[in-house]
Amino acid sequence: MNPVTHLDSYRPQVTAGPPPVPVLRMPWGARPARPDGYDLHLVHRWNSAPHVAAFRRQAFPLALWEQTLRAQLAGDDVRPLLISWHGRPVIFAEVYRAARHPVASGYQARPHDIGLNVAVGDLSMTDRGLVRSLLPRLTDALFEADPHCTRVVLEPDVTNTRAIRSFEAGGFTALDEVVLPGKVALLMVRRR
Repeated sequence: MNPVTHLDSYRPQVTAGPPPVPVLRMPWGARPARPDGYDLHLVHRWNSAPHVAAFRRQAFPLALWEQTLRAQLAGDDVRPLLISWHGRPVIFAEVYRAARHPVASGYQARPHDIGLNVAVGDLSMTDRGLVRSLLPRLTDALFEADPHCTRVVLEPDVTNTRAIRSFEAGGFTALDEVVLPGKVALLMVRRR
C-alpha cells in the first residue's frame, strides 16, 4: 500500500484559518518576517545564498521578496517567520496550510495540517544541530497553537540529504516522494 495515499483517508469538511505563529520558549523565538528593512534584506540574502538557493530555488530580487512577504502576511495560507536562537535570527521558515499548498496533491491533506519550509540562512550556522533541536519544539508549539492540527509536514527536495537527516533527527518520518512544482520532494510527517 502506498504510504502517501494511506496516510489517512479521513478528511473532515472543516476549513482552517491562517496557519498559526508558534510561541517558542528560550533559547528559541519566532516572529513574522516584516516586508521591509532588516527583515526584508535578511530574507532576501538568505534565500540567495548558494546553499539555500540550490534547494529552495527562491533567489528572487529584493522587490519580489517584498511583494511575496506582503502577500503572505496579508493572506491566509502562509506565515513567513524569522526564528531566532539566543536572540539572533538564524532560520527563515514558512508555516503554511498544507491543504492549500501543492503538497496536498501528494497525500490526503486535512484542513488543519500544517506544512513547514525551513532554511538556515547563514552558512556558518549550518551543521550545528539547530534544525534538529528546533523541530520538536517548533512542531509542539504549532500543535499547541492549533489544537485541531494532527500532522505537520515537510517537503524537502529529495537530493537535500543534509536537510532530510536533520528532519529525521528532529522527529519527522519519511513517507514517499511527491512531485511538486520545480522539484521532486520527500514527504515527511510528524504526528501529534
